[in-house]
Amino acid sequence: MEFTLNGRPVSVEMRDGESLLDLLRERCGLTSMKDGCAPEGSCGACTVLVDGKAAVSCAQPAARVAGKSVTTLEGLPAERRTQWADSFVAAGASQCGFCSPGIVMKAEALLERNPAPSREEIIRSLAGNLCRCTGYIKIIEAVQYAAAAGRGEPVPAPDWSGRVGSRTGRYQGRELALGMKPYVNDLREPGMLYGAIRWSDHPRAKVRRIDASRARAHPEVVAVATWQDVPGERRQGLITKDWRQFVAEGETTNYVGDVLAAVAATSRAAAREAAALIEVEYVVLEPVTDPFTALAPGAPEIHEGGNILSVSKVKRGDVDAALAGAAHVATETFQTQFVEHAFLEPEAALAVPTEDGGVHVHSQGQGPWDDRRQVASFLALPEEKVRVTQVSNGGAFGAKEDLNVQAHAALLTRMTGRPVLLTLSRRESIRFHTKRHPLTMTYTVGCDAAGHLVAVRARIVGDTGAYASVGDKVLERAAGHACGPYKVPNVDVESMAVYTNNPPAGAMRGFGVNQVNFAMEGMLGILAEKVGIDGWEIRWRNALETGDVFATGQKLGPGVGLKKTLLAVRDAYRSARHAGIACGLKNTGVGNGLTEYGKAILRVESDGTVTLFHSWTEMGQGVHTALQQIACEELGLPAHRVRVVVDTVRELDTGQCTASRSTVLGGRAVIEAARRLQAALNGRRLEDLAGQEFYGEFLVDWTTKLGVEKPVTHFAYAWATQVAILDDQGRVARVIAAHDVGKVINPTLLEGQIEGAVHMGLGGALSEELVVEGGVPVTDTLKSLGIIPPAGMPEVECIFIEEHQPEGPYGAKGVGEAGMVPTASAVAGALYAFDGVRRTRLPMKDSPAARVAMPKRVPARTAASS
Repeated sequence: MEFTLNGRPVSVEMRDGESLLDLLRERCGLTSMKDGCAPEGSCGACTVLVDGKAAVSCAQPAARVAGKSVTTLEGLPAERRTQWADSFVAAGASQCGFCSPGIVMKAEALLERNPAPSREEIIRSLAGNLCRCTGYIKIIEAVQYAAAAGRGEPVPAPDWSGRVGSRTGRYQGRELALGMKPYVNDLREPGMLYGAIRWSDHPRAKVRRIDASRARAHPEVVAVATWQDVPGERRQGLITKDWRQFVAEGETTNYVGDVLAAVAATSRAAAREAAALIEVEYVVLEPVTDPFTALAPGAPEIHEGGNILSVSKVKRGDVDAALAGAAHVATETFQTQFVEHAFLEPEAALAVPTEDGGVHVHSQGQGPWDDRRQVASFLALPEEKVRVTQVSNGGAFGAKEDLNVQAHAALLTRMTGRPVLLTLSRRESIRFHTKRHPLTMTYTVGCDAAGHLVAVRARIVGDTGAYASVGDKVLERAAGHACGPYKVPNVDVESMAVYTNNPPAGAMRGFGVNQVNFAMEGMLGILAEKVGIDGWEIRWRNALETGDVFATGQKLGPGVGLKKTLLAVRDAYRSARHAGIACGLKNTGVGNGLTEYGKAILRVESDGTVTLFHSWTEMGQGVHTALQQIACEELGLPAHRVRVVVDTVRELDTGQCTASRSTVLGGRAVIEAARRLQAALNGRRLEDLAGQEFYGEFLVDWTTKLGVEKPVTHFAYAWATQVAILDDQGRVARVIAAHDVGKVINPTLLEGQIEGAVHMGLGGALSEELVVEGGVPVTDTLKSLGIIPPAGMPEVECIFIEEHQPEGPYGAKGVGEAGMVPTASAVAGALYAFDGVRRTRLPMKDSPAARVAMPKRVPARTAASS
């Protein structure tokens, strides 16, 4: 087939039925356009120009461009590419960056037609492009900058000073905007094979026979792996080793994401064709899809030993006596939903054989050392023969903590002696990885006549799905945060994680805290009405301060800025006609008795630059940039002189990038390493120390488990108050987010984190839900998940309070999760102010705010997903 590509005539052979996206990536070697949902065509990450018009290349048959002109981001003029890169960096429009190239091309098509579009025209033009990180606000700003640059008008230049507190551009921000930073699925190796998975057809079925003979006979297939080919431990897990990487004949599947076989072939299409040829004979069993059914006597056991994964308890004081003496008591049950992370980059891993008989895994996971440990165990290899290079990923939000396809790719590499790239489709991704826990929460809360809380009793049951993942820790976190950021002298909380045959539930931004916040803040609204005070006043009277005792019994040290966040939003809340208010807190660090580390190495290079080795996964939150800025601040260097690397070849194991801890722990380690380097300089030039390395470490070993006397459950917390304001149609028009962040390391990145968190929080409040029927995800496309599009995003005002936390670098706290903890609760309060309906279930699809937020119909909640 002949067509014009980036201004040059080309002639390319294509496969039958091949999409334009596959043609450009696999035949033409161009990777700026990304595969986020092929062939769905709903995320826009693969957008290119066809005869000057924007087209989603994953949904465009390649044959249709015969004789036409196709332009990719690589083909834009150099000056225009620079303008786009600078605009995205200056505005902070890229976080994980996976969506950025497609948005650039969609906006470029708009600006070709209309060089001076209004903000509304930009929003309308981006209707087919999803971003899971930013909330679109900074993307729209970047398009405005690029439009102005195209007209020859001055625009803000990126800041590359590197100083703490500056708007230093995101590390590799230019490459992200232009699609030049490779993700795992962009990597290529000589002789590389492609992997594919054969999934279970049923959530609960005994596997009688797996017949791969037809797959092995496929002319392009090189290997087929089943449970029989696993040399090491099939069961892996971050805490509990119960997640089978392959289900064996004779075993019972736990969910539809169970892996039965994996295929390696010479093309991705052939691998997927062959996987579909694998025949499986089952004895189909009735799935257990409700946690209360799973708890009933005689229920089938999902795992040996019963269906209760964990029980967490927080008890203080005498709740019965306090409730009996309370002036006001309220009881209510709240329900939250399964939520899909919907990161735009599906799971992928590239495994490459090494000369020493080991394997080198290029992983997008959130914990490269945990990946190494589990892959080594799975392959029965010593850990030193497994190297994991962390490739900055296209979003994760917690779902890439667990091992995903790294082990399967590594096994296929061991079997074939060749590199294997295994990438999931969007439907496979949704089928496979963990979700946000649905929680059923029954609260009884009492207060005195003035509205001061006297007692909280809560019973929380979480559907943790098919495997443990980190479900026990999520429900532990829910128990510890169940009373919110308030003084409660008498507490009786019990939370339970229960196995079912639904998709596994695990880590997702907020980690159980969002759900209990929705319940506790709802209870405050009920009690405020009984007392006769407004939502702001009841929160002010109960807000925690330094020296107060948190619900777990922990006495709070310095750095509690909750009341300052309340003061920051008071006037806006009280002056709005339809407003809701909610407070929140989120731990920094895993805590609960876990020893945590930050580790860093600074190596001086011969050219006077510094390489920063650290251990945290970059997934859009900006940890590379934050740690780079801290190094620059300490060493007095501009950003371009500090390079960032994460690789298990350097032994810096600090566990998962989770719990909003990477900037705090990593930052303190970088400061220590930098100060050792500074001491060694002693007036010399950096070049004089070439080849030398300086190690820094920060240790937190003083937190305690729940239930001990005088506990310290977490070493730090972030605090927040948010106000949601509705317009006269009941639409969320404005969100004011006041956050105590300790210290602003980078205002642009911090704003982006909060705006993106609010966007995700609004989705969870109003429209997002993974509908599961009979253990099977029904909403298994991006467009069916209820993600709020650009037109549904309100104005967000960020207010930052700097109440320094002694343990943080320069006083900083972790904020990536805290940004969405109170959002749904604030929206629920605003809706009550609007129509008088008190809503206790998420998402609030019956609300006017949900109807205007989502232009497309989202499937209604079903009995199976309740």
